[in-house]
Amino acid sequence: MTTMTRGDAIPDIVLENPEGGSVQASDFAGQKLVLFFYPKDNTPGCTSEAKDFSALKADFAAAGAEILGISKDSPKKHLNFIAKHDLSVALATDAETGGLSDALGIWTQKQMYGKTYLGMVRTTILVDAAGKIAQIWNKVKVKGHAAEVLEAARAL
Repeated sequence: MTTMTRGDAIPDIVLENPEGGSVQASDFAGQKLVLFFYPKDNTPGCTSEAKDFSALKADFAAAGAEILGISKDSPKKHLNFIAKHDLSVALATDAETGGLSDALGIWTQKQMYGKTYLGMVRTTILVDAAGKIAQIWNKVKVKGHAAEVLEAARAL
C-alpha cells in the first residue's frame, strides 16, 4: 500500500501537534520511532489502537523507541481524544493535502458500500535510529498489533 519500502528514509514532513507546535521525523534523530497512522479519533478501532500503544509506552521507551500517532483529525480533536481516553502517546495532525500520509501512499482512495472516498489506511511504520524505514505493517488489524510492533522495536 505504501510507496515507501524498507531502507528508504522517512520523509521529514512537518506535522502539527495538539498543543499548536510542530513535530517531524528529524525531531527523533538517533532514536527508533513508531509511526502509527489511523483513520479517525474516537472510533472503536482507532481508540483501541491508541490505548494499546499508550499501555506499552514505557516498554517502547525501554526499547529506545518513541511513538507518534498520526491522522488528519484537527489538533483540537486530538486534545479531546487524549483527554477522553487518558492516552499517553503523542499524536499529530497530518496536513490536509501533501502531508506525510500522502507522501507514503497511506492517504488513498478507499471504497465502502459502493462509495469511493479518500481515507487513511491503518498503517504502522517502524523507523530505525538512522531515520530509515525498518518495517511496515499495512492494513493493520488492531488486536495484538502494538505488542507485535514492540517486539520488532526490541529486535531492531
